[in-house]
Amino acid sequence: MAKRAQSAKGSRKKQPQWEKRIDETFYLGGRRRGAILKEEAWFERGQVVKYSLAYMNPRVCAVDNGRVLGYDNSHDVHHRHSMGKTEHLRFSGYEQLVNRFEREVRELWRLEDEEDGQSTA
Repeated sequence: MAKRAQSAKGSRKKQPQWEKRIDETFYLGGRRRGAILKEEAWFERGQVVKYSLAYMNPRVCAVDNGRVLGYDNSHDVHHRHSMGKTEHLRFSGYEQLVNRFEREVRELWRLEDEEDGQSTA
C-alpha cells in the first residue's frame, strides 16, 4: 500500500514555481462607482509568465462579468477582451502591454464621460 501511494505521488506534475508579485485591485468611485481596475502578474526567474489586466464596469458592459477591457494569457494564449469579444494578441512584452491597457482605459473613460455629457477635456 505504501509503495502504491509513493508511485502515485511521484507521477504528479510538478507545479511551476511562479511568484505572484503584482496583485492590485482598485474599486472606483464617483462617476465610475462600482467599476474595478485589476492587475495581477506572476513571475518566474524575473520574467512575467502569467498576467491579467482588467477594467470591469457592469454599468457599461453587461457580459463577461462586466469586463469592458482586459488582457491576459490564460490557457497559454495572449488575448484581449473587449465588451464580451475576445481576440488573439501579438505579445511584445508585459510593460508595453500595461502601457497599452492604461492608454485604452483612459480613452474609454474619455468616451464614457462624453456620453454622460461630462467631458473633462
